[in-house]
Amino acid sequence: MLIKKSRILLTSSMLLWANALLAQTGTASEPVRYIGGEIANPSVQDGALRYAIGVENRQTLRANRTHPEEADGYGWTYNHASNLAYWNGQFYQHYLSGPVDEHVAPVQTLLMTSRDGRRWNKPVVIFPPYKAPDGVKIPEGYTGYMMHQRMGFHVAKDGRLLVLGFYGHTEHPFKEGGIGRVVREVYKNGTFGPIYFIRYTSHGDWNESNTSYPFYKKSPDAGFVAACDELLADKLKTLQWWDEDRGKDGFYSFKDETDNSKIEAPSYYHRADGKVVALWKFSYASLSDDEGKSWSKAVKVPTLLMPGGKNWGQKTRDGRYAMSFNPIATQEYRFPLIVMTSSDGIIYNDMSLVHSEVPERRFYGRWKDFGPCYVRGIVEGDGTPPGNDMWLTYTVNKEDAWVSRVPVPVRTTVTGPVNDNFDAMEVNGAVKDWNIYAPKWAPVEIAAFPSASNKSLELTDTDKYDYARAIRVFQQGSEATLAFKVLAKQNSAGLLDVELNDRYGNRPVRLRFDADGVLKAWNGSEEKVIAPYTPGKWYQFKLVVNASVKGTFDLYVDGRKVLTQAQLSEAVTSVERISFRTGPYRNVPNRTTPNQQQAPPLSGADEKEAPATFYVDDVQVNSK
Repeated sequence: MLIKKSRILLTSSMLLWANALLAQTGTASEPVRYIGGEIANPSVQDGALRYAIGVENRQTLRANRTHPEEADGYGWTYNHASNLAYWNGQFYQHYLSGPVDEHVAPVQTLLMTSRDGRRWNKPVVIFPPYKAPDGVKIPEGYTGYMMHQRMGFHVAKDGRLLVLGFYGHTEHPFKEGGIGRVVREVYKNGTFGPIYFIRYTSHGDWNESNTSYPFYKKSPDAGFVAACDELLADKLKTLQWWDEDRGKDGFYSFKDETDNSKIEAPSYYHRADGKVVALWKFSYASLSDDEGKSWSKAVKVPTLLMPGGKNWGQKTRDGRYAMSFNPIATQEYRFPLIVMTSSDGIIYNDMSLVHSEVPERRFYGRWKDFGPCYVRGIVEGDGTPPGNDMWLTYTVNKEDAWVSRVPVPVRTTVTGPVNDNFDAMEVNGAVKDWNIYAPKWAPVEIAAFPSASNKSLELTDTDKYDYARAIRVFQQGSEATLAFKVLAKQNSAGLLDVELNDRYGNRPVRLRFDADGVLKAWNGSEEKVIAPYTPGKWYQFKLVVNASVKGTFDLYVDGRKVLTQAQLSEAVTSVERISFRTGPYRNVPNRTTPNQQQAPPLSGADEKEAPATFYVDDVQVNSK
């Protein structure tokens, strides 16, 4: 009897041990894990998170319905699913576009290019709205044709650049609703090759006889055909196609073993141990140890909280790993956009902000979720930009297209004093160690002002519904002394808010160059008029801050103390960044803002306002 009981206990122990092995982090049971304690606060747009220092957010397309020449040439205001590559010395960004709504015909794909990731050329159509051959009818249950895409580019081994998209039927282009994937070559002179189908959906009977473009094998360019063959044989690249087709013919090595409404839009990277991690929507992940020839079952990672947006993962230039997504489980409110880092591609930590701004949605449209949506980076093999930065792309409110330059290694804190005079920085180049938010109509740049040898930071704003913003993180401290200069080019338009923030984004110290020509500051909740300000004049500021629950600050303007022991506007225990913003603080839309309540376009959304320009220089901070 004792022997039998011992055997039972031993068997139970072995089962527990085996189960523990199966659940081990880094295995197919849990390919990745987030161990950081930071989570996004849903009540504020920035999630009350720290910034990834030095991130540069720049808008590449601002939708414009009534002045299409200012945008895409069409005036279409649904823009989504951006992809990115770097080839032939420049960036390539392509995205979907429709007149108003998601998954409503017509839908086309456009392509933009940029030499530096800051200034982008006007988009051109790369895949036009689909037109079926004569006699081919839309299948029953569908309403039209659309372009869809889960991946955008392939740089072939011989150096050719292929651009791709997927044609299907509205309102559901997946599986039976699909037609097939199309491809064309981008030439180095900026022109494009013909459009071909590279693969038809496995759930229909589409072929050359009933589609509008020939099959790629008909191309007279043997090199192009070889590049397509190479892509078709790449089990990692083509994994990105999976949820549009699902491979009824066995084309895909991934098996549909989980709720297929969740397993969508993968990104992938090679882990430090050689295994490949696939990151899917809704917190799912898979592993492959044979370069994508087979995959583990997709499992939900319990430490990753995300909605139906994409999850991007990659190895970074510093030998580490990064993961970027919207860390909150509300489908219609996809903000903020964050990055987490890892040393091995398994254990992630240090959640920090990439893009925290959510302007008002100017144009209503179906399924146009608030915030930075569907983040993607540069897929392995699709180019390496100069420098050590990670580049990401996405659309905001499914309306405007953006890119982000994320310096690596990713940092969230600063040690030591700050002394920024901008003189060593390149005009119109990167603003080192500053977090930049720059819409098309509210740019932030290094300017040769007042001279080529004495540069400054320029913030200009002509956007009624957005603003320019520049943030400098400094050493966290309860006692801080800050000095900086500001020049306003005008005093009858626009405003500049200067604020100190703690690590959670609270705003204990607030100053303003107001549109009425008056410099103001807040003593607690009371607005105080300091003095009128003169256009074209530099003003020297000094702040001495005691950041505590009942803290105070002293304010000096041009050496004269104008506020003594002023009360903080919000209770904090420290400060760690200074913000310059050409518009008032906003927290709308928030997670109570109706997402699908029909509304007309915002008044004046397509018109520029009179420009308001401000210059910032000689920023010095000592904090302890």
